[in-house]
Amino acid sequence: MPNDIEPVVGHRFELLADPVPAAGFAGGPVACEVLAVEPERLLSISWGPEWTVTWRLEPEGRGTRLFLSHEGFDPDDDFQRMSRRIMGGGWRTSVPKALARVLDEMPD
Repeated sequence: MPNDIEPVVGHRFELLADPVPAAGFAGGPVACEVLAVEPERLLSISWGPEWTVTWRLEPEGRGTRLFLSHEGFDPDDDFQRMSRRIMGGGWRTSVPKALARVLDEMPD
């Protein structure tokens, strides 16, 4: 998603999200803020007023494992449950593909 994120705690930015008509989401800018940064290890952001997304890297063998958590969903709210289901699918399919493209473009 296009944005102007900077890895600085407190930095506010917007994610330009695509519309998801089936979920009743019109798209547009989503207000975010960088909550935590540990260079080359962790990035945590607020995503809108309810959610927190955290990416964490840990060495494993000869490589690195990526952990991603998206928290803050209200299980009693129909819209939140649907949002979690839709975004969860994206995290599992779109993110690995995008990450593979970035890694393929990096110099050895």
